[in-house]
Amino acid sequence: MFDGNLRAQVDRGLTPIGRSLVKTGITPDVITVIGIMMSGVAAVTIGAGYLRVGFLFLLLTAIPDALDGAVARAAGTGSVRGAFFDSVADRLTDGMLFGGVAWHLASTEPGRIMMLPVAIMALAMFISYQRAKAESLGFDAKGGIMERAERIIVLAFALLFPELLLATLWVMLVLTAITAVQRFVKVWRQASVDRPTPVRRARRTPRQRQSESLWRERMRERRALRDS
Repeated sequence: MFDGNLRAQVDRGLTPIGRSLVKTGITPDVITVIGIMMSGVAAVTIGAGYLRVGFLFLLLTAIPDALDGAVARAAGTGSVRGAFFDSVADRLTDGMLFGGVAWHLASTEPGRIMMLPVAIMALAMFISYQRAKAESLGFDAKGGIMERAERIIVLAFALLFPELLLATLWVMLVLTAITAVQRFVKVWRQASVDRPTPVRRARRTPRQRQSESLWRERMRERRALRDS
């Protein structure tokens, strides 16, 4: 939902910051690594029970995540390698953050409620796979009510108001499941539309190629005799 409605506006707003950072010599990869490090600190802090401190580090994680693309565009260094690294970093960051939440719940809550953030993470990975697979097949799988940006925002809310942590996680689980269904239906509909299949010509044998060459030569001779 964020990608479809606000991403372009946010990118335009970050363009001047990206240009300023390029002048300092910093690279998008360095910014991505800083974001990974911040997410690791946030995960440990959350796991230790300091949720509001974890909220601050989560904000610090989101800043590099937003700026690496702006720096790449400003420097003109966007590449497939950079896009791959950024995507892998996003999955790693998500895993550490929700792992920190699971660690916290395992230490403070009875039963198996620690599996709640694990379930959210599993659905988030499934959503990411849906998009990657769909795009590899030529389909569009963007969109949904709970994409990555929304999950980070909702998680930040839960950390800022710890008394609402469990309720917020349940809401996130439901909305993430709805997003998975939305993407599946979107790709299913696209894949159900008949698409023209390119016709591949059968590979000719050397004898067939020789026969065709002789036929063309005879046709040229006949045209030459007719024209004369």
